[in-house]
Amino acid sequence: MEIVRTKDSGTLQYEIFFNEDESEAMVFERYRDADAAIEHFSNISHLMEPIMATASVTGEVLGTPNAKMKEQLGKGGPMLFTPWMALQDQELAEEK
Repeated sequence: MEIVRTKDSGTLQYEIFFNEDESEAMVFERYRDADAAIEHFSNISHLMEPIMATASVTGEVLGTPNAKMKEQLGKGGPMLFTPWMALQDQELAEEK
């Protein structure tokens, strides 16, 4: 978490959730854009080997990647889901 606070410039949200017995965790991350996500993963790259040695890690990427991120995801990384439909906060407020 310290890396996110001190080194990431475009992280909008970073939360870690554990199940009741703390045997499984989920990390929820949101970034300003693809460049911010790439920056984050560059900042934590030195942690990935020890994490992968002690845990089973899966993930999905939701958003619109730039060319660099597409290239990195093409190397067997997480599955990519691109936007299809969204209901924005403003639309919700107008409906009320």
